[in-house]
Amino acid sequence: MSDDQYYQRDQQHGYGQGHGQGYGSEPHAQQQYGQQQYQQQHYQEPANTQDAQTWQGQTWDTQYQPQVQHQQQPHHQQPHPQQVAAETAYLPQQSGAYPLPPETPAPAPEPVPAAPATPAATPAPDSYSAPTTMGNARITDAQRARAEGRSPIIPPGAQPAGLTAVLALLLAGGAAVGPYALLVPLVILQAVTAAGWFRLNGMWPARQGIALAFAGALVADIAVLAVDDEYALPAILGSLGAWVLLTVVLQLRSYAGADERMQGLMATVASASLAIIATGNLAAAPDAVVVGALAVAAATVARALPLPGPASIVVALAAGAGAGILAGGLTDIGGQGALLGLGAGVCALIGLRVASYDYPSRFVHMTAGVALPLTVAVPAIYVLGRALA
Repeated sequence: MSDDQYYQRDQQHGYGQGHGQGYGSEPHAQQQYGQQQYQQQHYQEPANTQDAQTWQGQTWDTQYQPQVQHQQQPHHQQPHPQQVAAETAYLPQQSGAYPLPPETPAPAPEPVPAAPATPAATPAPDSYSAPTTMGNARITDAQRARAEGRSPIIPPGAQPAGLTAVLALLLAGGAAVGPYALLVPLVILQAVTAAGWFRLNGMWPARQGIALAFAGALVADIAVLAVDDEYALPAILGSLGAWVLLTVVLQLRSYAGADERMQGLMATVASASLAIIATGNLAAAPDAVVVGALAVAAATVARALPLPGPASIVVALAAGAGAGILAGGLTDIGGQGALLGLGAGVCALIGLRVASYDYPSRFVHMTAGVALPLTVAVPAIYVLGRALA
């Protein structure tokens, strides 16, 4: 189309009339004429619009590339490369289309022959396992000890046994002097019992629970000293019941989770119960306390000797019974002190076994390992002392 033809068409449509009036102004007509001339030079409309390339599917699937067959067009009708790029640069996304299935199915992979089963290589006892990137769940010391082939039960040893013997001698000397002299080593025993039980259960620091259990033990001591000997046992049981109820109320006011509150409740109740049970030394007969404390000291020291398991238990019980006989000869119990010493020795071994449970730490050994043999033996000392005295 020549320039004269464009000019005649503009005159027919009214372009260029009314200079300075809107779209009919001369500058606008010149601009329109320039744009049309540029399009005429760079773009050519295809003769057959049916052969234009169209897109009917989503193009997000990069694995499937459909093969488009182009029809041969005359040389003079081939679209310009810039025209094809401009038409396919910005295409609207088809909302309802789906990717076409593959034209030819992919060949199935050939099966790989299975390798012969070989026994897994077991690492040496002193070697490390293979490193992993998935991390490791937190496990307890007892589970780690079992996985490594070690025993999760470790006895406290000689040093805690020596401290138990010293504390037992203080209890025996205080009982021989009087209840107020017995009160000093008894308070130490109750404090160590409360702290050791919480740490034995894996709850440390637990200052509030330890303080609550120790406060219950002090209340029980005051109650026993304030009443007559015949009301000493009801005073201990009343203090125990009141402190269990107080512990339950305090745990109900906690904002912790249900599992954590239950664990704290059981640990606090058990710790307070053991600390209050130790008050039975004030309610028991003084001679029974002397015999029982010395028997516990002897059985604990004998259990710490480097002997085989069954032999160590037999030697510890024999040492407890022998100490009971010797201490009974110094008191009014006499030869019946062997039975009291044997019972106290059995309870001392139970306390040592509890303190050795679940791969405890050194702090557990120096607290629960020291106090539990004496605390667990208190019921036997009270009952057997009342029966033999």
